[in-house]
Amino acid sequence: MIQEAQLTIDLNSLAHNYTCLRSKLKEDTALIAVVKANAYGADGARIAQELAKLGTKHFAVAYTAEAVVLREANIKEDIMVFYPQLGQLERIIEYQLEPVLYTLEIVKAFLLLLKQKNLKDYPVHIKCNTGLNRIGLSQEDLIFFLKEMDTTSMHIKSIYSHLGASENPKPCPFTQQQINAFEIVKQTVKDYCPILPKFHLLNSSGVFNYPEHQLDAVRVGIALYGFANQAEWDLELRPIAKLSAPICQIHRVKKGENVGYNQGWKATQDSRIGIIPIGHADGIGRQYGHGVGNVQIVGRTAPIVGNVCMDMLMIDLGSIRCDVGTEVILFDKNTTAADFAATGNTISYEILTGLNSRIQRVYQ
Repeated sequence: MIQEAQLTIDLNSLAHNYTCLRSKLKEDTALIAVVKANAYGADGARIAQELAKLGTKHFAVAYTAEAVVLREANIKEDIMVFYPQLGQLERIIEYQLEPVLYTLEIVKAFLLLLKQKNLKDYPVHIKCNTGLNRIGLSQEDLIFFLKEMDTTSMHIKSIYSHLGASENPKPCPFTQQQINAFEIVKQTVKDYCPILPKFHLLNSSGVFNYPEHQLDAVRVGIALYGFANQAEWDLELRPIAKLSAPICQIHRVKKGENVGYNQGWKATQDSRIGIIPIGHADGIGRQYGHGVGNVQIVGRTAPIVGNVCMDMLMIDLGSIRCDVGTEVILFDKNTTAADFAATGNTISYEILTGLNSRIQRVYQ
């Protein structure tokens, strides 16, 4: 019997997903495992340790602080930092991380820092904007960088871009435009670089939808955790996470009585209400409740009722036979995080990455 809210991580499913993804790649295509946002809510350090055991040589995170956590957990493999900030460049070098340079301002600042420290051949990656218009060097900035700037203190390991709609059914004109734009990037690099870096474009969905464009490497995140943004692709993967919590109290509520803040739910009949110790501070958003979102108890379904509280939510037990301490499952391999997210008009990414650290992580 579980004593508190917990996220149970199935390491065998993680291994299955890694093997599945690796099987879709050529032998010489590198797999960059994305473990940002605490490995999509699981535990960045622990997941990276497990993936390293499976053979992963390259990791990526969003921000420097996440990479520092991995280094302090004895992850010795390459770690890309997708979005380094100017104030963190010293730490990048201190922890031997590999920054992604995505603006000329960051390029110039990092070059100056390398020269001040008299460092040579420091590994970096270059992000190019091919139409997502989020971050990345424009074609003009890329040419300026390659043609005009003294990059002798750097070793450009890779140049890449990011697809904004890789899960959309093919043919997808926008994705094709991005692929074409990246071909221009590649040609530009070939024109100016005597020693070519590696190129990569695909994310998780891209591995499934555009394997012909896997190039030298792919960056996989959500697929490692069991999702690929299309139902048929998801069938090849296994969700690694199960979120559950025990019933901590059961109220008997009479017809016409209210439950929760602001009289959020009114009983239409005499009811049994289960209180579950997990709330919006744990990542279960306020869009749930009022019949939005269900949980599983002893193989049956119960709706979330009333307003989700900071530390608790309430469910209508109906005729379900259960007691205090009975496990309530919010999502697992059967009713997945994607399923749970969809009922709240959101996506698995938001649910998984929003899970608070006070939820106990358990590995099996």
